[in-house]
Amino acid sequence: MPCERKPMRYGHSEGHTEVCFDDSGKFIVTCGNDGDVRIWEGLDDDDPKFITVGEKAYSLALKNGKLVTASSNNTVQIHTFPDGDPDGILTRFTTNATHVVFNSSGSRVAAGSSDFMVKVVEVSDSSQQKTLRGHEAPVLSVTFDPKDDFLASASCDGSVVVWNIEEQSQLISWPVLQKTNDISNAKSLCRLAWQPGTAKFLAVPVETKVHLYERGSWDHVSTLSDDLQTQLINVVAWSPCGQFLAAGSVGGSLTVWDVNSKLCVERQKHEKGFTVCSLAWHPSGSQIVYTDTEGCLGLLDGLSTSTSNTNTTKQAPAKKAAKDYDDLFDDDDDDRLMDEGLSETNSPVKKPITGDDDDDDDDFLMPATGRVRNRGAILDDENSLDTGSLKLGQDKFGDDDDTGSVVVPAAAPLVPMRPVYEGPMPTAPQKAFQPGSTPAHLTHRFMMWNSVGIVRGYNDEQDNAIDVEFHDTAVHHAMHLTNSLGHTMADLSQEAVLLACPSTDELASKLQCLHFSSWDTNKEWMVDLPEGEDVRALCLGQGWAAVATSALMLRLFSIGGIQREIFSLPGNVVCMVGHGEQLLIVYHRAPGFDGEQALGVQLLQFGRKKRQLINGEPLPLSLQSHLSWLGFTAEGTPCYVDSVGVVRMLNRSLGNTWTPVCNTRETCKSKSDHYWVVGIHENPQQLRCIPCKGSRYPPTLPRPAVAILPFKLPLCQTSTEKGQMEEQFWRSVLFHNHFSFLSSSGYEIDEDGQSQTQKEQQELLMKMFALSCKLEREFRCVELAELMTQNVVTLAIRYASRSRRMALAQRLSEIALEKANQIQEEEPEEQEEEPEYSGVRRTSGYGQSEVTGERRSNRRDREEEEEQAEELREEEEDGQEMETEEAAETTKRVNPFAKEAVSSVTPSLTPIGKVGRANPFKVLGSGKPSSSSGLPRVTNILDNMTSSRKSSPLSRSAGIPSKGPVLKPLAPRPKTKTQSTLLQMNGTKAASKKTPENTQPAADQQKQPEVPPPASPADNTENNRPKTGFQFWLEENRKSITADQPDLEETDIIKEAMGRFRTLSAEERLSWTERAKGQTGDAADLKKRKRAGGGAENDNGQVEADENSSKKKKSLDPSSKLSAFAFNKN
Repeated sequence: MPCERKPMRYGHSEGHTEVCFDDSGKFIVTCGNDGDVRIWEGLDDDDPKFITVGEKAYSLALKNGKLVTASSNNTVQIHTFPDGDPDGILTRFTTNATHVVFNSSGSRVAAGSSDFMVKVVEVSDSSQQKTLRGHEAPVLSVTFDPKDDFLASASCDGSVVVWNIEEQSQLISWPVLQKTNDISNAKSLCRLAWQPGTAKFLAVPVETKVHLYERGSWDHVSTLSDDLQTQLINVVAWSPCGQFLAAGSVGGSLTVWDVNSKLCVERQKHEKGFTVCSLAWHPSGSQIVYTDTEGCLGLLDGLSTSTSNTNTTKQAPAKKAAKDYDDLFDDDDDDRLMDEGLSETNSPVKKPITGDDDDDDDDFLMPATGRVRNRGAILDDENSLDTGSLKLGQDKFGDDDDTGSVVVPAAAPLVPMRPVYEGPMPTAPQKAFQPGSTPAHLTHRFMMWNSVGIVRGYNDEQDNAIDVEFHDTAVHHAMHLTNSLGHTMADLSQEAVLLACPSTDELASKLQCLHFSSWDTNKEWMVDLPEGEDVRALCLGQGWAAVATSALMLRLFSIGGIQREIFSLPGNVVCMVGHGEQLLIVYHRAPGFDGEQALGVQLLQFGRKKRQLINGEPLPLSLQSHLSWLGFTAEGTPCYVDSVGVVRMLNRSLGNTWTPVCNTRETCKSKSDHYWVVGIHENPQQLRCIPCKGSRYPPTLPRPAVAILPFKLPLCQTSTEKGQMEEQFWRSVLFHNHFSFLSSSGYEIDEDGQSQTQKEQQELLMKMFALSCKLEREFRCVELAELMTQNVVTLAIRYASRSRRMALAQRLSEIALEKANQIQEEEPEEQEEEPEYSGVRRTSGYGQSEVTGERRSNRRDREEEEEQAEELREEEEDGQEMETEEAAETTKRVNPFAKEAVSSVTPSLTPIGKVGRANPFKVLGSGKPSSSSGLPRVTNILDNMTSSRKSSPLSRSAGIPSKGPVLKPLAPRPKTKTQSTLLQMNGTKAASKKTPENTQPAADQQKQPEVPPPASPADNTENNRPKTGFQFWLEENRKSITADQPDLEETDIIKEAMGRFRTLSAEERLSWTERAKGQTGDAADLKKRKRAGGGAENDNGQVEADENSSKKKKSLDPSSKLSAFAFNKN
């Protein structure tokens, strides 16, 4: 495509100029820095007509006799053309508009502005406006989709965005440009252009290439590039036919590509090498007019773009050439690749034809130019044929097979000769940032906003300063610092402010710390980093500061300025954050592809023992998103937010995985709104963030207001009652993991808060249990019971038996016993193991400690337990009679809380079903009381549950308090092995902290008989049992009950008696119990209770003996096992 470059001429004063043709092509219209619009009848018109539109004119557009301009008074005006009469103001912005365009029909105008907004205005009625918000920096350019559905815009924030005009929403955004803070600093104007007619491609200038994106799929389908194009492309424009694309660059080069073949068909150079800042094609496609940043106007003439011109070549010689002069064809084309158009541009060599079907004459003339061959074109001739060149052949000579075949070999060498990669493209790696800061290119910005305070940076003509403000002024008063070093990064803690600046040619990168909490007078220190090493990220912890540098190093300092540990990072840091003793670092693991970022995360803990908790695991992000905030909750759990708005939090109880806990997009009203996160609390559950309308971050003024968002786990079907309760339960579990982490790290914790949450969790489990019962999902009920504490399982048993679900109640009672056994078995292990995060335990999937919290030993719990034990004792006494009928095997219950010293006795010692079950926790040969911890024995697992809190200094706290009465589970049939599954019942505190205060009142009902030696099965008989206080009372008062209600059955008499006995005061009941003891103590029983290894059991043995002989023979009816749960309704 040979053409003639006309000499440049003066058009406007120095500065940005723009140019276009009118619809007919008769006039060239320009605007410039002098505020004038000039109308030229041709390049040599020495007296153009002019219209003054303002002090400066930034952009113009012309269609249907309407001239639209963007001027320096922040308006978009309209004038008639060519008369130049003012026709009103279309729209206004808060700062100047930067680019205006018409749509293809001329009915609408789009304007982009430095106030980050794009407006689409109807020309006929300027009140019909649509505003597109979402860019985070001044808008560089806008262009309409020829079909008028979409609009594309480029901005200084580095993105090119396609908008749906009607919905005023972003369809897609490509982060392909360099970020700047203003158009004056932008490397390229990035003038976008949409292919006219078919509207198939959107052309986006990206550095030295032009990317073509396909309309609809928005895929990056191809790239137009040229080996000789080394400068940034500033503007692009399509030819009217849509086949050619012209580009003007920052260094003055002008390039034209054929889009079908992706070949460069014309190269020209600005005569003085100035930046080309505007381009326009003549409606016929034969001329390109262009302007530069010095206000000059130029023209390329004689371009042949129409396809009819390309067919004018003589076809017969072309056939002959194909046969005889293949080599010469190659020569010709190779040289044409090197031809930049710097030679005499109107030489006879260049006829108006495309570069692939040359006339014969050229074959002889071209090699004579003596140019260096483009070797790349020759190196790989066979592979160089690509679809582009084939397609080109068919386009031009589709009607003639022979001529088609001519074109193919000729065109082949013209393709750029590097291997074509068609796979996924690597994503540009995310740059390092400080969480809680706004972009560094802004003149007024937040350098840090966190839970301690706010650091603002100001960098304008008047002032370069930093303001530090504390949320709690008791920490420190506000500070105003002059920023003479140009600090760009900051962090703030309760102890210090940490600042850092990048290196310059003269100065090293510096780290400055204002240690305002220091008790001495020197409250400031500064460190220079080694040459060539820049600070990329920094953070403060408790007593330490950390800095990640460009040399992939992490340097630790004490808060007073001592250099501490130093280690290498696996990749370029993205950001990092500190809290207390924890340091969280996110870095690039590898290049990401297709818009993904491949990030890794490290979590270190500096305590007495320094350790790495997460070692370079991949950081999960949403699809095609990047990291936008990283931090710790106020309680010290790591969390982060990605650009899609998903908040994720570390789940320490599930092997340090990341759980999504909130999606801020769900609460946004519009697609361009965002929430800028500033902090997270787990208790109360709060996500603190700033709503940003139409942008990703807030302005410094006016001071933004903080909003609070709720958390919600993305569970399925959260609209149903079941889904809601599941979501609440697991959210509660997740948000209270910090209790176990803090206590294992040696911190004090809010035990009231902890017990409250455990209570809430257990209530939720009970509600879900009831719901599953109603839905007749008994298996699901058992699964829920696995998550419950032992106390709550007993409530579940009561609920099941009242609901007449006997099979379920039986299974639940087995679970209750199993839970007790598991606690027993786990205790010795836990004392040995280091307090780590509780891992996943068997049975419940999550450790029960996670569900029920830690072992609690605080005073409040003990008091609650005592109250409950009191209640339970009453029920015990009331229920003695019924318990006697409980099981045919005259079962003796195991003591789940006795600590094992030796391996347990196996049940095979006793004939099952005849005498009693073997005690799996019996300690052989120890010569000590049955419970090495001094825990009194218990008739029933659940008695133990409530009494153990107060029973002995060595016993472990035994469960979570649950309000309301606690029921006893049935002892399950003995298993052939000790109950095996471990279930950590509650947390990680060592056994201790109970006082042996309740050996008297609770003793009667809460001692458990040991298993007798197998030789004497008959010992356990009815006549040897002592009576309980309740039975004594019943004997005395039976007559009065039968007198009041003579027609009562025996069981009803017992129920009635229970009710009456319960109304007695505690003292009276105690006196009855004492009387019962006084009558029945006997030495023979005591002997029986001695352990196998000898050793007197004194008091305990006495009471056990009483208890043992008080049991009656139990009936063989299996359903009667559940009779213990048939409590009377009062």
